[in-house]
Amino acid sequence: MIKLLQISDCHIDDQALAMGVDTQTNLAKVVKKISNQKFEALLISGDLSNSGSLYSYKRLKEILLPIQQPTYVFGGNHDNIDQLTKEFSDNLFNHITLGKWGLITIDSVQLHKTSGLVTEEALETLNQTLKNSTADYIMVALHHPIVSMNSSWNDELSLENPQDLFRILNKHSKIRCVIFGHAHEAAHFYHEKFDIISCPSTALQFTQETRIGFNEYHLYNNGKINWTTQWI
Repeated sequence: MIKLLQISDCHIDDQALAMGVDTQTNLAKVVKKISNQKFEALLISGDLSNSGSLYSYKRLKEILLPIQQPTYVFGGNHDNIDQLTKEFSDNLFNHITLGKWGLITIDSVQLHKTSGLVTEEALETLNQTLKNSTADYIMVALHHPIVSMNSSWNDELSLENPQDLFRILNKHSKIRCVIFGHAHEAAHFYHEKFDIISCPSTALQFTQETRIGFNEYHLYNNGKINWTTQWI
């Protein structure tokens, strides 16, 4: 069994306050909790920074220091990929293997836009990566929601072309789960072939939830997946 932790939407900035909360202190609280756990890997699913400044990524790396396990990241709409790469080049990835599981990312970020879009090139890359994966089971991760959140969240800020993504995902029977952030809330949806899971923010939620949190996944060798949202 593989234990994977997911945090998302940290929104670290040059100043401690971002979006009206101390995102640095909040992330440090989450790091303190997860650094005491046993797990195989940590995933950060976008919006690591609020402004995309180089300092914010340096500060983020400092906050993450207590975590000794492998950490994997990809960008969100608030991130500056060039600055992110300067500090986290060893942590950026497209496809990794965790035991019998593969974790594959797809880029959904549009330049200067909050909503997401998966380009034809990104879709073809995803399709080929899925075809070439030797993993028995697969989890797909991106930044933007791919379904209506059925909440106060504005779905117009989610993925603009989810039907194009589902066209690819539905071809591959190894997929067990699709995970994302961006909406700053914990939610679960079930597609006919796989689970769809939203990760809360370490900064603040866009719902009535006042706590911060992260998702914990147990990936079993038989393809079963269990998860919980851990709140602080």
